[in-house]
Amino acid sequence: MSEFAMLAAALAFVALLCVALGIACNGLYRNQQRLLAEQAKRDTVRDARIKELNKRLDAYLTGSIRMGEELHELRRVVAPLPDKVSQIEQRDPSSLSFTQAARLVGMGASVDDLTQSCGLSTAEAELISRLHKPKAGQSR
Repeated sequence: MSEFAMLAAALAFVALLCVALGIACNGLYRNQQRLLAEQAKRDTVRDARIKELNKRLDAYLTGSIRMGEELHELRRVVAPLPDKVSQIEQRDPSSLSFTQAARLVGMGASVDDLTQSCGLSTAEAELISRLHKPKAGQSR
């Protein structure tokens, strides 16, 4: 074999390797483009989910803030009630007997006990008894 033939064979081999390398590079490029497209789709889905979760979080935060404001308003309204109840009990002697009756029911007094010791009618004593009777299994 002549030197020219060996050189031609070597060039043909190198050309064949270049073609094979070009095909392999093209395949890798297409695979990378496909992977990038899939990643872009996943990124879009992730971003949409993050946006949805942010909206939900904003809604929860807004609700919590509103609830806190309403709770603060309720505390403001309820705070003076114990003093007002005490004032009413001190002004109205008949309400004191209802308070006493409720305490007696809590200690186990019967309807007859309430009518005798607090001066309540039977209907009033029954009502107080039903409202303030300790439930079974509940300790006061």
